[in-house]
Amino acid sequence: MLRLTVWRLRRFVVIVFALPILSGPAAAQWLNAPESELPRKADGSVDMEAPPPRLPDGRIDLQGIWMPDDNRYIRDLALDIGDDHVPYQPWARRLFDSRKDGLRSSEDPDAHCLPQGVPKINFVSYPWKLIETPDAIVIIYETFTYWRQIFTDGRELDPNAKPTWMGYSTGQWEGDTFVVETSGFNGMPWLDQLGRPSTDQLRVTERFTRTAVGHMSIEVTIDDPGAYTAPWSATQVVHLRPGWEPVEFICGENNRDIDSLPGSGLVVPNIEAEID
Repeated sequence: MLRLTVWRLRRFVVIVFALPILSGPAAAQWLNAPESELPRKADGSVDMEAPPPRLPDGRIDLQGIWMPDDNRYIRDLALDIGDDHVPYQPWARRLFDSRKDGLRSSEDPDAHCLPQGVPKINFVSYPWKLIETPDAIVIIYETFTYWRQIFTDGRELDPNAKPTWMGYSTGQWEGDTFVVETSGFNGMPWLDQLGRPSTDQLRVTERFTRTAVGHMSIEVTIDDPGAYTAPWSATQVVHLRPGWEPVEFICGENNRDIDSLPGSGLVVPNIEAEID
């Protein structure tokens, strides 16, 4: 069974996609799923405002199923700071202005079921599961059934590594905040649905801070000298979904509306996109 959901909100264009069944408690897919060991209120519900859990070594435990409440930041990453405070390079400003009204929606990689990239994928209102191992943190995204590895074993990125949609991520702890550095991008992703561009010079810093059992702040800094004259930032809060699990989401299986979207339909590196 499919549900219709508003996926892409533009200033003048609203596009409705057919998406998979809404995620929900693991009981919807599994029998005898054990309850999580989280602090609970007298009524048995999870105490979302309790202090964040800690691992035996004293570090904050980030593990769980997380999700933002809405798609505000996937639509507009500069929602809080305002577009006037985004330090565009001139070409990036012109390209963004040609996209922001939705008239080039068919050129957004998302519309072709291609990866959203980082940090955009964190801000889609679908659940993602964070798992910690001794040498990495792994994130499994329901969105398009993608995943990330964030290595914590001290490795460094080879400067000759093949550029990718999601980049290469390493992380380390600074007090109670997990700081992730990601680079090695291919210059293809849009930073948001309004069309802010990125280039292969993009470097993303994410600061994950679990402030309570049920809430985690992600502060993102965009440092891309190919498209912007200075770094700029945004902050999103995601929330724990106790008992949920991501489900399979094969985007291309129901991607039937690409031909009806405005624009050329061509997906190219942002810096090569034609500007009228």
